[in-house]
Amino acid sequence: MTNTTMRAIGQDELGGPEVLRETTVPRPSPLPTEVLVRVVSAGVNPVDWKTREGGGMAGVLGEPPFVLGWDVSGIVEETGFGVHTLTAGDEVYGMPWFPRQAGAYAEYVTAPARQFTRKPATLNHDQAAGVPLAALTAWQSLVDLAGISRGQRVLVHAASGGVGHFAVQIAKHFGAHVIGTARASKHDWVRELGADEVIDYRETRFEEVTGDVDVVLDLVGDGIDDTSTRSLDVLKPDGLLIAVPSGVAPELLERALRRGVRATGYLVEPDGTALRRIGELIDDGTISVEIDEVLPLAQAAEAHRRGQSGEVRGKQVLRVAP
Repeated sequence: MTNTTMRAIGQDELGGPEVLRETTVPRPSPLPTEVLVRVVSAGVNPVDWKTREGGGMAGVLGEPPFVLGWDVSGIVEETGFGVHTLTAGDEVYGMPWFPRQAGAYAEYVTAPARQFTRKPATLNHDQAAGVPLAALTAWQSLVDLAGISRGQRVLVHAASGGVGHFAVQIAKHFGAHVIGTARASKHDWVRELGADEVIDYRETRFEEVTGDVDVVLDLVGDGIDDTSTRSLDVLKPDGLLIAVPSGVAPELLERALRRGVRATGYLVEPDGTALRRIGELIDDGTISVEIDEVLPLAQAAEAHRRGQSGEVRGKQVLRVAP
């Protein structure tokens, strides 16, 4: 590599994990108000492999070639004119540019400085890289959109996943009664995160054992066993369904209106201010991040294979720096 190029994992076509390959791409330079961040670790999220296959954010990124990844933890290498919040040498984390290309599966990224914030002091870079996209999705959905409050009942589908394990902790922090769905093998851990009730979705129809829910955070979607549609049946009048992965189809919205409840999709956005607050809760022990595995950048394809198996607990991370 030279100071004008860098190592990355890119793809020239849509397809399975095998399309991911190590390549050399131009190293970016920060524009005014931007920072150049040397990536130490990059988080892996379901949107990554969905985009790799042609779903997810592929419609935003356009046709390959492109470089995947949005979760970044690293060190500020250089600042552009007008940056006042960060300086070279700062350890930072963030979810830059989403849903446009950030290219986190690479040695460097550039983005507006305010899309980053200082890394939580209690986390190393591998741990911090598992936070941004998942924690911001949970925070923005439950806090900014739903406005959850003490005493409300919140149902989190896929409570042991990347977004789900943050959602359980955030909902509990705001005083909610938290119900989660997860495989039986993960029930003890989900309770440790703060869930008051946990349902084995493979053995029990959740709508048969819970009801009078104020907010459902659906991280599964109607593509699997009509989870979003069935979730409408557990909501209180004027309750809210937030369907993250598949959004809300017109038929689902019509059914929600007939039942006197609300339904909406959600797409996370970069938010350095919210990440700073999440980092404070991490540092004081209120929120923890679960890292299932850390693989070297060159094994990005293997990370995708394992992630798509559905067996991952918490988050996967790619180590970019040696």
